[in-house]
Amino acid sequence: MPKNLLLTMVALLFSVGIALSDSSPAQAILSKGFDGLKGGPGKIMETPGHGSVLEITNADVTTGVNRNLPLPIDQIRGCPILVSCDLSADNISAKPESWNGIKLLAHIEFPPGVPHGEEWQQANLPVGTFDWRHVFFRFQVPDNATAVTLILGLEKVTGTVRFSNLSISLVPKFVQAPAVPADQPIFTGHTVPRLRGAMVHPDISEQDLANFADNWNGNLIRRQLFRDDPKTTETDFVTYDKWLDEILGKTDLVLTWAAQHHVKVVLDLHSPPGGKFPSTGSLFSDPKAEEHFVEIWEKMATRYKGNQTIWGFDLVNEPNDDQTAPGCMDWQDLALAAGKAVREIDPDRTLIIEPPDNGGASGWEYFNPLPLSHVVYSFHMYDPLRYTHQHVFNPKESSVSYPGEIDGKLWNRDALLKAMQPSIDFARRYRVHMYVGEFSAIRWAPGAENYLADAISIFEEQGWDWSYHSYREWQGWSLELGTDESNLQPSPEPTARFQVVEKWLKQNEKPTD
Repeated sequence: MPKNLLLTMVALLFSVGIALSDSSPAQAILSKGFDGLKGGPGKIMETPGHGSVLEITNADVTTGVNRNLPLPIDQIRGCPILVSCDLSADNISAKPESWNGIKLLAHIEFPPGVPHGEEWQQANLPVGTFDWRHVFFRFQVPDNATAVTLILGLEKVTGTVRFSNLSISLVPKFVQAPAVPADQPIFTGHTVPRLRGAMVHPDISEQDLANFADNWNGNLIRRQLFRDDPKTTETDFVTYDKWLDEILGKTDLVLTWAAQHHVKVVLDLHSPPGGKFPSTGSLFSDPKAEEHFVEIWEKMATRYKGNQTIWGFDLVNEPNDDQTAPGCMDWQDLALAAGKAVREIDPDRTLIIEPPDNGGASGWEYFNPLPLSHVVYSFHMYDPLRYTHQHVFNPKESSVSYPGEIDGKLWNRDALLKAMQPSIDFARRYRVHMYVGEFSAIRWAPGAENYLADAISIFEEQGWDWSYHSYREWQGWSLELGTDESNLQPSPEPTARFQVVEKWLKQNEKPTD
């Protein structure tokens, strides 16, 4: 960072109550203390062992109690920011919505006329009572942001929360890799015109796979390595490895069945070591978990070297590195580390890489292609979530239709295309193949067949492979059940959603390699 810019930042940070410490220019802001938060709700007090502590109590579940700290927008625009603090809590009540609760949140504002108007990026924090713990999250300040405010407090929950050692660091700015030559060949990892299929249940039966391959004409399944055991955590690596060995034993059977029916398989690591959710533990918050992550992919690369039924290794389902801890790799670096490890064992194995931001298309804006061969890139398409997941998280919410206005915005094919534009741009800029690993609309969503038809038409237009979510997994996504949310009996006639997907599956060619 140029010296004059750093000096300007120092002066501005002191003006808003943020103190600059002896951090390196690579992380130019390091703040501790709450001077910029004086005058709001709650109280600031000195606590032995923790220094200055901001304590906030809320007694009303219908409202929130917060303190706000404006950040120096001119100095952070376009940059990643790391926010961290120590946190303890007493009797935090259940969240009415997932985004409520303890707030360690960045409110980002945009100029008038920008469609979304504002964004909220926040740490995913627990409820209940807990002793001091270190928490953190990262967020990207867009180039066109006009203001960023850090918010600390409680929203629509009761209880008391305490913050100390607040730190705000400027992370090195993302640098986009240069485009590749327009005549560079695109690697797909297969020889058929298109792979079209579905995500399947972790315990799919041979009969169900045969039905999907022979009657539906699917030529691809995405097999999730998913661990659903609330009694254990992914931080117990001995137990984790035992689970992995068991599910890989089942996977060997599935691969045998798939080969017999000429179906390619994606191995999708749905449950990585360390866990997926920062509130309970995360792959990106534990260096040992990241080390073990590389080790298990080495293990799978060795086990499946030369297996032609596997199309590729999907290294992590929907990665989210917003809360990457100091000393840990973010997804860009961790994906490369795991990819290199696999490549050392199996040079020809296709790697499937999803972007950060939970695998959504927007994650490509701050991700570069890996400097490795035999890589396919993948994203998941559920935009807008209010439509595709209606009644999943909030059974009492009103229904919305597609095409139509959803939360003040018209959603139609053009809107879906715009939502997928970062994937289109990434694929074109770097001459890479794109795979839509998951997409769907809940079966009771009005107009779901229209949504699926428009989405698939875009995938086909772009030449992408895809897998519908999902085949005989959870009833809400079933193409074989009707639109009545309470009716769990298969429809006597093919559903409109099934007919949309079937139209494209019937065009499949079966892989012969």
